[in-house]
Amino acid sequence: MDAAFWIQRWQQNRIGFHQPEVNRWLMEYWARLVPDPETSVFVPLCGKTRDLVWLRERGHRVTGVELSPVAVQDFFVENGLQPEQGVEGSFRVCCVPQLKLLCGDFFELSAEQMKDVGAVYDRAALIALPHQLRLRYVDRLSALLQSGTRMLLVAMEYSQSQMDGPPFAVEEEEVVRLFSPHWSVRVLQREDLLAQEPRFAERGLSHLNEKIYQLVRC
Repeated sequence: MDAAFWIQRWQQNRIGFHQPEVNRWLMEYWARLVPDPETSVFVPLCGKTRDLVWLRERGHRVTGVELSPVAVQDFFVENGLQPEQGVEGSFRVCCVPQLKLLCGDFFELSAEQMKDVGAVYDRAALIALPHQLRLRYVDRLSALLQSGTRMLLVAMEYSQSQMDGPPFAVEEEEVVRLFSPHWSVRVLQREDLLAQEPRFAERGLSHLNEKIYQLVRC
């Protein structure tokens, strides 16, 4: 699975992973995890999620990174925003006050670009990556962020043998293994999703859990 895979998915509008509404776990847990609205927030592999707007409306300065130019363009069009555009390193940049999207490869981000980030929201990044890329993703994220950075992570648990990803299954044991020792890990919520998501049952799943984590960079 490479960059071309995701670019093609967006070009073909095969984006069943996109949530048109603001994520309920973000709304439920964010304020207690990141109470200071002046905290800068990073959203990796952000797509065109409305979660970006929700975070911005609460006063945060938000930076998202997204590989697909289609996703970035759709985000601004669908939210009625007229961004200024430019270039930052290898990224095409689109920004409005309090919100900046970097269009390019997450793995090319620099520490300078992330220097002010104090919180991370990952609903669709970790579970979008196959097993061989997840450790690289976490290692890069850990290297970019400062001690004390807080993170809200949404992961899915199911039998990977019953369905190919993405979204991929990432069990709690793997989350702990990936993020330790650089992050503390705490489970906030576990929810059985199969009854609410019949499309996954149709793909052959016998169980599907969503698990929400709070992480803090050590």
